[in-house]
Amino acid sequence: MTAPLQSVLHPAGPDAAIITEFAWVLFAGGAVIFAAVMALAVLALRRSTRPVSTTWWIAGAGIAFPATVLTVLLGWSTWRAAALSPQTSLQPLQISVTAKMWWWEVRYRDAATGREIVSANEIHIPAGQTAYVGISSSDVIHSLWVPALNGKIDAIPGRMTGLTLHAARPGVYRGQCAEFCGEQHARMALHVVAHAPADYARWLAQQAAPAAAPASALLQRGRDAFTAQRCGACHTIRGVAEGATLGPDLTHVGSRMHIAAGTLRTHRGTLAGWIADPQSIKPGVRMPAAAGLDGDTLLALATYLESLK
Repeated sequence: MTAPLQSVLHPAGPDAAIITEFAWVLFAGGAVIFAAVMALAVLALRRSTRPVSTTWWIAGAGIAFPATVLTVLLGWSTWRAAALSPQTSLQPLQISVTAKMWWWEVRYRDAATGREIVSANEIHIPAGQTAYVGISSSDVIHSLWVPALNGKIDAIPGRMTGLTLHAARPGVYRGQCAEFCGEQHARMALHVVAHAPADYARWLAQQAAPAAAPASALLQRGRDAFTAQRCGACHTIRGVAEGATLGPDLTHVGSRMHIAAGTLRTHRGTLAGWIADPQSIKPGVRMPAAAGLDGDTLLALATYLESLK
């Protein structure tokens, strides 16, 4: 996997490449116009320059010049925009994303079994293929933007919008909520992970499986703590506690690169810190601190969650 990258200047897919091309052409066009205006200003300030008629200024610089520039840009942008992938749900690969304060719920459908797979904060796609991502919100307006792969699209409560994601090569591409949505808007990131097609099929099959059974006394203690602390009231772990949707599905949380929507790398230390006091990391997040949890139990719970690959 490549390092996470979030930049419109490093496109990694055909749609993002076209959008970057738009940016460079408009920057270049703006620079040429700016240079021309400055040159005319210099000429106007030179005392030796012959006076230019008002008609020439209005017809030439006020009408002909901008009309020519805008016509060329309109024609070129219309031609290039036609090459963007159509935003259609008819793509074979469809993924559903629901934006929440402040994380992303991601749903896939396993083609082999038809079962829905729920994950969080990572969108996995096969490289070289176009995926349609349907987007909605459960609370306020958010916006999904993965600059290396496409433009942004708003996530609006009660509406389903969508865009396509196409990564030309395997890698990890960072995205971000692009619409101010509250106190922790800046910490509402996600990652798009593009796999080689065979690796994507293996990943999807692995995600469709229930959580692994504890393989040691420590992990069993962690699983018991998950139940005793009533974590299942908000989080699902398939095969342990199912049905809760307030918080991210944790069935395979240990396989994710980050927790807290791209805020912390996933390992037992960050998991323990997050469980003990999430408000100190992400003030305003809707997860209470695990008050009264002793250190050994906290470590067992974090170790158990880390083991859920």
